Amino acid sequence: MSYRIACDIHTHTLFSRHAYSTIAENVAACRAAGVELLGSTDHFSSMLFPEQHVRNFQYFMNQGIWPREWDGVYVLRGAEADIVSLDGALFGQDVRCPESIVGKPYATERTLFDIVTANLDYLIASVHNGDFTKGAPIARTTGMYVKALEEPKVLVLGHTGRSGVPFDIDEVLTVAKERHKLIEINEHSLEMDERGWFHSVCSRIACRCAEMGVGIVVSSDAHVAPAIGSFNCAKRMLEEIDFPEELIMNRDRATMLQALDAALGSE
Repeated sequence: MSYRIACDIHTHTLFSRHAYSTIAENVAACRAAGVELLGSTDHFSSMLFPEQHVRNFQYFMNQGIWPREWDGVYVLRGAEADIVSLDGALFGQDVRCPESIVGKPYATERTLFDIVTANLDYLIASVHNGDFTKGAPIARTTGMYVKALEEPKVLVLGHTGRSGVPFDIDEVLTVAKERHKLIEINEHSLEMDERGWFHSVCSRIACRCAEMGVGIVVSSDAHVAPAIGSFNCAKRMLEEIDFPEELIMNRDRATMLQALDAALGSE
């Protein structure tokens, strides 16, 4: 089976610091590659700044000025938020922000998470440093992913196949299906997989998604514009297991927007 995947909802800009393109360059790359919908999801994480202050993350807060239709590409505003504890907490939820970026006190104290994500369309929840999970029983790591899926803004669990965190796949996928949340098949993980470890885990997760009827997104995780819309490794893996095309939620713009609304529209 040859898959057409016309949306890329896990991409990064210069804001992520280890990425190399602007949002305008990413839009242009989409247009050139025939990608209909771009999701921009820079890191919302402690990896960016040593000081966790709202001023450091105002890049996210002004994205309302981005056109929804930008040179023929539909643009979604998102972030890749780190999962930071076995309780499934996301980065910024424990950071109190008493004042705005201009120093004006908020009437009610808010968290960094609430302020930064308020006007975003969705979040990808990912584990980047899994040291906090070392030695934890499967029940705890499974609960961690379940709790992340229960966060209203989270649409996607990011690159679970390379996180190195074992979990009960069926239990997590059951919750994802109930809540119409999506599981990511991450192209970058497969590209960098010299020993085949990530391929094995990703394939197992994808097989269970197919068997249980759980929607996935295939993402580039692009950190430079030319990588946007490139899914060769992921497509090959999905073809190997004859993955059903109807469960690829980013196969076209209309399906992707319907999946977004199904997962978050009522939250």
